[in-house]
Amino acid sequence: MKYPLSEKYSTPFFESKIMGPNPVKLEEELLKDCLIEKNAVVCDLGSGQGLTSLFLEKEFGFTVYAADLWSDPAENKAFFDEMGVPDGKIVPVKADATDLPFEKEFFDAVVSTDSYNYFGRDEKYLDEKLLPFVKKGGLVYIAIPGMKKDCHDNLPKELLLSWTPEQLEYMHDVSWWKNIVEKSNDSEVVSVKEMESNEEVWADWLRQENEYAIGDRKSMEAGAGKYLNFISIILRKKS
Repeated sequence: MKYPLSEKYSTPFFESKIMGPNPVKLEEELLKDCLIEKNAVVCDLGSGQGLTSLFLEKEFGFTVYAADLWSDPAENKAFFDEMGVPDGKIVPVKADATDLPFEKEFFDAVVSTDSYNYFGRDEKYLDEKLLPFVKKGGLVYIAIPGMKKDCHDNLPKELLLSWTPEQLEYMHDVSWWKNIVEKSNDSEVVSVKEMESNEEVWADWLRQENEYAIGDRKSMEAGAGKYLNFISIILRKKS
C-alpha cells in the first residue's frame, strides 16, 4: 500500500526514534477509514519516544495522552515542543498498561501500535485493565507483530537466529488473537486481520544502526519474514 501521511516522517531524524518496524506506517494502515472522531481524546498506549503520538495529533487532530512505561515523559515533552505541538494537545504520561492512572471512561479511543502483544495476551486484560478507561461506544485500535501461523511447537531456525523462544511467545497468529479478544464481555469485535505493511515496515527498521535493529537482521536476512506478519485489531466498547 501507499503511505501518503507517513512520507513526511520518513526522514533520518524521525526514523531514529522508531523502536521497531516502522510504527508510523503501521498506524497509517491501522487507521485507514478511521472511525474515531477528529476531536477525540485518545490514549496512545505504548507510545515509545512519541512519534506515533505526534502522528495522531498532527494527522488526525486528536488530543493524545502518550502513555508509556519505559520512555521519559520530559524527553517526550521536549520533542513535542520542538515539533510545535500546542500545549495540552499531547500529554506524555509514564504509565503501566496494566495499571493505568486515568479517570474511568476518560478516553474516546485507544490506539496501540507495536506494544499490545506485551501486555494484552491475558484474556481478562481488556475488560479488567483497559476498557474501564474507554467511554461506552469508544474504539480500540491495535497493531501488533504476529505470525502467519503459530509455530511455537516447532520454531523455525531462522526465527531463532535473533529471538529466543520466550521472546517469540509474544507473537501469535490471527486466529489466536481473534480467540482472545472475542472473550471480552465488554467489547464487540469490528475486525481482526493480517495487515499489508510487513515488508515495508521491516525494511525501514532494518536500515537503522542501533543494536536491536542490527540483531534483528540475522533472522530477517535468513528469510524469517516469511513466517511473520502484522495484525490489526479493531474493537468497540459496548454501550
